Order: sequence, then C-alpha cells, then structure tokens
Amino acid sequence: MFETTYDVIVVGGGHAGCEAAHAAAKLGAKTLLITMNMQTIAQMSCNPAMGGVAKGQIVREIDALGGLSGIITDETMIQFKLLNRSKGPAMWSPRAQSDRMRFAEAWKLALERTENLDFWQDMVNDLIIEDGKIIGVKTQMGIEIKAKSVILTNGTFLNGTIHIGDKQFGGGRSGERNATGLTEALLALGFESGRMKTGTPPRVDGRSLDYSKMEEQPGDENPLKFSYTNTENLQKQRSCYITYTNPEVHEKLEQGFEKSPMFAGRIKGLGPRYCPSIEDKITRFKERTRHQLFIEPEGWDTCEIYVNGFSTSLPENVQYQALKLVPGFENVKIFKPGYAIEYDFFPPTQLRLSLETKQIENLYFAGQINGTTGYEEAACQGLMAGINAKRKLDGVDPFILKRNEAYIGVLIDDLVTKGTNEPYRMFTSRAEYRLLLRQDNADIRLTKLGYELGLANEDRLVRLEEKLNYIEKFKKYLADKSALPELVNPLLASVGSKELKQKNKLKAIISRPHITILALDHLPILQEFYEANGKDLESIEQVEIDIKYSGYIEREKENAKKLQKLENIRIPTQFDYATIASLSNEAKSKLGESRPETIAQASRISGVSPADISVLLVYMGR
Repeated sequence: MFETTYDVIVVGGGHAGCEAAHAAAKLGAKTLLITMNMQTIAQMSCNPAMGGVAKGQIVREIDALGGLSGIITDETMIQFKLLNRSKGPAMWSPRAQSDRMRFAEAWKLALERTENLDFWQDMVNDLIIEDGKIIGVKTQMGIEIKAKSVILTNGTFLNGTIHIGDKQFGGGRSGERNATGLTEALLALGFESGRMKTGTPPRVDGRSLDYSKMEEQPGDENPLKFSYTNTENLQKQRSCYITYTNPEVHEKLEQGFEKSPMFAGRIKGLGPRYCPSIEDKITRFKERTRHQLFIEPEGWDTCEIYVNGFSTSLPENVQYQALKLVPGFENVKIFKPGYAIEYDFFPPTQLRLSLETKQIENLYFAGQINGTTGYEEAACQGLMAGINAKRKLDGVDPFILKRNEAYIGVLIDDLVTKGTNEPYRMFTSRAEYRLLLRQDNADIRLTKLGYELGLANEDRLVRLEEKLNYIEKFKKYLADKSALPELVNPLLASVGSKELKQKNKLKAIISRPHITILALDHLPILQEFYEANGKDLESIEQVEIDIKYSGYIEREKENAKKLQKLENIRIPTQFDYATIASLSNEAKSKLGESRPETIAQASRISGVSPADISVLLVYMGR
C-alpha cells in the first residue's frame, strides 16, 4: 500500500470517517482508511443511541442516499421510539437505543466487505502539500502515503485533553491517546483553529441499581426502523428507565465545585449549549429541585449502563457520593467516571459547501473537526465529503444539497456560511422548510439523487417507485370515493367533529383534525382498496400527512422556489466586493471573508443586509 497512490485517504475511523470511506470506495475510488485503533472503528464515544430530534431525520437522509448508518442502526438497536408523536409530523423524530459493541462491530465488518477500501492503523501527524494541493499524508511511524485527496475526520482527538476534577491528561476519549502534530501542520498552512469542549457521564454497573425506584420507559409498541431497505423490525426490546436528582444530590455535587475544571477556568473551550453538564444545570437552573436522568442500557447482554443527563467533570469521588443519593442508585458501582474533553476544531467558514477547504485543494474536513457535535451530524458530513472527494477527482461538479432538500443541506450551509463558536447540534427549528424535510419522506426527497450518484442501488429505486405508485393511487381513490354518514358519524362524534348529513368524500373526512385513515379502517370502501393493493402503513401515513397539511406544504414549496432563484445565481470565486461602492463596509468585509458561492448563501451571512443583496443582484445582471 505504501507504493500505491490512493484516490482518497480518510483520516479517522469514527462516524464521519466510516461514512466517508464507504461512500468514496463504493463510488469507485481507491480508498485508504487510517485510524489510530482498528478495534475502535465506529465507537459510540458518548451515549449508545442514534437519532433523536432532527438527528433521526439526518439518519434517514443518509440511508436514502445510500449511506450505512441507518442499516447498521436497524441491525443493532435494542429499542426504538418515534419522538414527538403528540406534535405535528415535521417534529416526528426516530430514535434508537443501540447495542454499543454490536454497532461498532457491524460497521467494521461492513467496511471490510467494501470493495476498493484498505485499512492502516497509525496516527497521521502531517500533510504533504505541493503547489497548494494535497498529495499525501505522513504518519507517526514516519511513513508517507500518497493520495489525490484527503478527508480529515479526527473527532475529539486533535490535542485532546481529558479533565476529571483537578486531574488532566492527554486523550482522545477515555483510555485512548490523543492525536498530535496535525493541528500544528494545519496552522502552518494558514488555517485558523479553536478549542471546544464536550463531556460524558459515568458508566455504572446495572446489577447494582434498583429499578423498582425508577420509571420504566419501554420502546414503541409497534417499532419502526431507519432504513428504507428490507432490514427487520425489532421483535423484542430493552427498556430504559427514568429517575431524578434531588436537593441532596445537588448539595453533594456543589461540594466539589472548587475542584471543577469548568468553574476553576482550566477548561477554555465552549461546551454544547443544549447538553450541559450536571454541575452547569444546577448552577444555571437554581430554581429546579430535580433534574431528569435517563438510565440507558449499553446493549442486549452487557450490564453496563449509561447515565444520560449526568455529564460531569467533577472528581470521581464526588460523582460517586452524589450518585448514591439518586433514587435507585443507593448501592451503585461505577465502571468509569464521567469526564470532560477539550479538543481542537477548525472554524468551518474555511470550507466550501462541498466540505473541501478553501486553502488547500482536495483536502476535506468532516465531523467534529468542523465544530459539530453528535454522531449523526458527523456521519452526514463524512458521507458528503466522501461523495465530493470522488466527484472532484472525476472532474464533475460537487454534490450540494440545498436547504429545502435535506437537513444535511441545512447543516452544511449553516456551518460554511455562518460558522460556529460552540458545538453545533441540529434541531428542527434550524430548518425553514421543516415540513418538507420530514423523516417519513427522506426517500422521496433523496433516493433518486443517491441512485444517480451511484450510492443507492437499483433495488432502492424500485422500492421508491412502488411506494410512489401506491401513494398516488391511494390519493386518487380517497378523492374519488365517498363514505356514508351512518358509517362515519359515530367516529366523528367521539372526537367532537361535526357529523355528516350526507355522504362525503373520504379525502374531505381525513382532512379533519383528529381523524386518521387507520381510524376509518372499518369502512368497506377502504377494505376494498387494501384487498386490491395491500396495506402499506408507511405509504398510508404519507398520504394522510399530504392531505392534512397540503396547504402548508404547498406554501413551503412556493417559498423554496423563490429561494431557488437566488441559489442558481452563482458568484465568481474571485469576485472583488471592495470595488462595489454601494455595498456596506460590513458586507464587503463579511463577503470577502466568507466567499459565498451563490447569492442565496450570501443572503444568509450575518451582517449582509437585503439592500446589499439587491446591489449584488444588479452586479450579477439580475
């Protein structure tokens, strides 16, 4: 392999690195994955779960495009929940509790089965650059490996420092060394870097817990899945549990604050706003007498438990004494303490929308190196970097998802256009077209694109076409067929809806609040359709959403069309904003620094006003 010039080298074997390596290799690139430890590929460094609010949508988008995260989650999950069912469909978010060991094993085996993919265990500590273009990497062993493009997915390992109380030591995560040298190499090339912080809670022995003092949280009665392929639905599930802290717990934690690296100022990096440590919670929310803790099993067979909600960097003895005061934890045994970790990141405004760096050609960044947090956010960046590295080598335009096409598009546009000074986490509120970007329609939005790229196979396309045909046929049927009042009125009365005086179209009845298609299953007219066409629950749900929210969906589509006009107006790479007298000084500075690729992207940069955009449109001949 040392004599081979690879098409793509992926540095790092986390969630971003796995998706990047798989995508590049599957598209035909001769790919090498370099990781510091072959046994920790796809390690779930924090909680053993995939998905969640907006994150679940991202996993389904990765799957629709032909990535592996959804399939591997389905194969290794121990519980499934569709979150936010009480809210509108734009908020519904799938989440799976995973078997940590089996998840990592399944990823490793899947990558080993991927053609065009080689592996090397080593640390990359330098890059080989020639005429502003990357041509390879140097490793800690002193080996030079040549490549046409390189994707860096270093996670929390770049100069990582672990904090537990007043102890601190180098590490990329518990029990593993950090990565050194690469940050310094990038800084020497003119990149800017910063520091971020994240944390994790203690892992405890489930055999030492008293679950009778906790609230059981079972999975969904009819669990769904992430992948649009033929992965199996769960037949059995493991429950999670909920318990709470109390004033005694808070008091015990506060006794250790003097040794807290966060309060003592030893931690300089900003942590994730929406996943604060337990010490941060009791400081910021003094009025609260308790905080929720989710007790999450780490797998089918292990007794190891993840204490979600108790992220901390306090001394290990303080963690232990405080946990013993939590209901159900009176006899707790800790496997390993919680800790905080600081690491280097590179502000993502230094990237193009393809995730290629602006400074060095054919060098890509993906994952936490870009300032994001979360497996899902990392995985989707890796997927896009892998795709675009191969497309650049093939001499074709990069694959860019727009904000109205995918949460992946929202995430990358946010990072590249706005940057981030704290760990970026995806939320549904970040998307202005979230009713279009639902978890149930990711295949409709993206599978054809994945097929055209060469990632999604023909079976996926056939499944999609069958689903679309079923949906259109069912919609037409509901619009044409009517129901008799005597068959529908008891249901309408039970939900407080106005009763029918004459027969009415099924579509009109379904458009009413609190009326679902499945609640009308008793109607012979619906049974007739099912007998002829089958009962596809996923497609039926899609039809119901389209009927109930048709007005809102059409409005968002119209707004997206207006935005698309601006997306299509490209700005020359070396456009000189300083020569335009009508632009505000702030706009000249921000636009010159960010180098947006389109007018739409320019409009989302903080400090660029609508008046500035109007001026640019004039200069672009529009």
